[in-house]
Amino acid sequence: MNTLIVYAHPNPLSFNQSILKVVHNAFQKRGDKVQLKDLYAERFDPVLGESQLSLQNEGKLPDDIKREQEQVSWADMIVVIYPLWWFDRPAILKGWFDRVFTNGYAFTFDDHGLHGLLNGKRAMVIVTAGGTKEDFGKNADQLTKSTTEGTLAFCGITDIVDRVFYSVTMVDDEARGAMLTECEQMVRDL
Repeated sequence: MNTLIVYAHPNPLSFNQSILKVVHNAFQKRGDKVQLKDLYAERFDPVLGESQLSLQNEGKLPDDIKREQEQVSWADMIVVIYPLWWFDRPAILKGWFDRVFTNGYAFTFDDHGLHGLLNGKRAMVIVTAGGTKEDFGKNADQLTKSTTEGTLAFCGITDIVDRVFYSVTMVDDEARGAMLTECEQMVRDL
């Protein structure tokens, strides 16, 4: 399986980095081909500006977005790892989706409505949160929806596994170790 990991955390010493390493290694152990996109390390420009929008309206794309779309097309599995910020993904990741999952590539509309164009792909979404599940109350079950439903399912990806790890800044190393073990198991269970 071809796996594309899209990672969005600015701190290379974060717990998200530990998750990234475990997940990356777990896919490699399975024998998958893995490509990694570290959006902050790559200094990905998340702003969908007027020039790209104008090009898209003409049926064209900037070369950097063509390369991003080639990676997405190559992937059978898209893994997204990020911290929860303001009940959503970091802006750099939202901008990556805005710029890469374009109309005509990831989805389209016609007289019969919306059609996702990334059918047949699978996805895994791993999110870290600083607060407890109780801190999020009734919203706890909604924390990945903008990514899982608002983006991936909208674009035709329906086989999606998602997991939020709570209290990552408050728990001890043993608890974080258990979270990493769970991440590895999630990959093995695919």
